[in-house]
Amino acid sequence: MHRSSRPDHGDAGPTRTGEVILIGGGPGDPDLLTVGGLAALRRADVILTDRLAPLASLAEARPDAEVIDVGKVPGGRTTRQETIDQLLVDRARAGQLVVRLKGGDGFIFGRGGEEWEACLAAGVPIRVIPGVSASTGVPGLAGVPLTHRDLVQGYTVVSGHVPPGHPSSTLDWAALARGGTTLVIMMGVATLPAITAELIKQGMPAGLPAATIADGGLPSMRVVRGDLAGIAERAVTAGIRPPAITVIGAVAGLEFA
Repeated sequence: MHRSSRPDHGDAGPTRTGEVILIGGGPGDPDLLTVGGLAALRRADVILTDRLAPLASLAEARPDAEVIDVGKVPGGRTTRQETIDQLLVDRARAGQLVVRLKGGDGFIFGRGGEEWEACLAAGVPIRVIPGVSASTGVPGLAGVPLTHRDLVQGYTVVSGHVPPGHPSSTLDWAALARGGTTLVIMMGVATLPAITAELIKQGMPAGLPAATIADGGLPSMRVVRGDLAGIAERAVTAGIRPPAITVIGAVAGLEFA
C-alpha cells in the first residue's frame, strides 16, 4: 500500500546522502519495537514494511512519509526479493532515508542479510537496528522460558519451512532429536506433522512437552499445549495458522503466563 507520496521539495536545499536502516520491529506488539527503531521510523522518508511488522507503529511515521507494502503472503500476493532490494537502493540513491521495517529480527529468517548485501554491493550506506526475535520473544509472551537452570542448558532455533527429507532441507534432524536443547521451530505450521514424526523416529521422546504459539504479540495470540506425539494434531484441531512457533522440550511443560 502507498499511504502517501513524498512531495516534490524542489530547490529546498542541497541533495542529501540517502541511507537504509533495517529495523527489527519485534513480534507484533508495537510496544516491543525498540527505542532506536521508533526514532528511525519517525525520521523516515520511505518505509518498506512486511505484513508481520508491527503495523500499528506506522502511526508514528511522518505524515508525508511514503509507506510501501512489500509483504509476502504464503500462497498469495508476494513481492520478489530482488524488487525489494532495488527499491532500497534506488530510494537511498535518490537521497532519501529508507526504513525497512520487519517483524521480529530481520537477521533471523528475515532476509535481512540479503538486503544488507544488496546495499553494500550498490555502495549505499546501511545500518541495522536489531529487534526482539519472535523465536525468543513469542515463547516468553506465552510463559515458556527457552532455558531453565533445572531443566535445559540451551535452545536451538530452526526453520520448518521445508519438511525433513526435502531436497532443500539442510538440517540434521537426527542431531536435533538428540541435541538435549529446547527446540524452537519457526515457519513450521504445515510441516509440523512431518517434523514431529521425524523427531520421534530419530529418538526424541514422544511424551516430551510441546507448545504451539500463534499470533505472538497480538491480541489474537493463542497457545496450544500437548506433547511431541500429539502437538501437530492439536494445532490442526485448534485451527492454528501462520504465523506460529512451536517449542519442544521440558520447558514447554511450564506455564507462567
